[in-house]
Amino acid sequence: MKTIKNRIMILLLLVSFASCNAQIKNETSITERILGNCGMCKKTIEKAGSIKNEAEVNWNKETKLATITFDAKKTTKDAVLKRIALAGYDNNSYLAPKEAYNNLPQCCQYERRNEQENVVMPSNTKHKENSEVAQTNLENVFETYFELKDALVDSNSKSASKSASDLVIRMEKVDMHSLGAETHRVWMEKRMHLKENASTIASSNELEEQRTNFKALSENIYVLMKASKLNNAIYYQHCPMANDGKGANWLSKEKEIKNPYYGSMMLSCGKIIETIE
Repeated sequence: MKTIKNRIMILLLLVSFASCNAQIKNETSITERILGNCGMCKKTIEKAGSIKNEAEVNWNKETKLATITFDAKKTTKDAVLKRIALAGYDNNSYLAPKEAYNNLPQCCQYERRNEQENVVMPSNTKHKENSEVAQTNLENVFETYFELKDALVDSNSKSASKSASDLVIRMEKVDMHSLGAETHRVWMEKRMHLKENASTIASSNELEEQRTNFKALSENIYVLMKASKLNNAIYYQHCPMANDGKGANWLSKEKEIKNPYYGSMMLSCGKIIETIE
C-alpha cells in the first residue's frame, strides 16, 4: 500500500515540476473582453493568441472575457489582441478586418458593434494602421544590415562591429504593432535570434568570428525580408566556399557579387540564387 502511495506522490511531484517548468516567465496577467459565441470561437481565439512560452489565452464564452498571461519581456497585450483580431474577433483594442470576420463559420459570427473595412485598427481611436511607418522601421533594419555586409566585404572588423551595434538599436526601435499580420508573425519569431546574431558580431573584433555569425544573421534577415513589402528588388546570393565548404548566403541590393565572407581574397566568388521583390 505504501509503495502505491509513494508512486502516486512521485507522479504528482513530476506533474507539478513539469507544470512549473511550463510556466511563462516574467508573467503578466490581464483580463480583456473579446467578442465571440461558442466553443469553436474559444478554440480559435485561444489558438490565435497563444504562443508557447510567450503568451497564453483562456477565453470564457459566457462572459466574453479572456485571461491573457504573457511574458512581458517577449511580447505585449496589444500583440496578443492583434493576433486575435486578425483571426476575426473584435476586442477592446482592435477590430477584426471585415474579411476575417466574414470568413468565420456562421455559428461564430457574433453581433458586431462597429464594422471596419480596413485592416486591424485600434477600436478606440480613428487612427488607421500606418504601413508607411512599418515599412520605414524595417527599411532601417535592412539598410543597416547592408552596411554591415559592406563592412565585411571591405574586411573592416571595426566598421562591422559598429554597424552590428547600430543594427541592434534599429531593431529595438521597430514598432511591432504597425507591422502587417505576416510580417508581425515573422518578426516575433525571429527578432530575438536577429538581436543575438547582431550583438555577437558587435561584441567581436575578430573578422572570422563576425563572418561566421553573419551567416546566421543573413538567414534570419532573409526570412524577414521575404515576409515584408520591399521597395526594390533584393538579391539573395550564395558563396559555395564559405562555412568550411558547406556554403553560406547573404543579401545584397546589387546584382554584382561582392563576397562578405572572403572580401578581396575572393570578391566575385558566388552567384544569385533568388531575387526577392
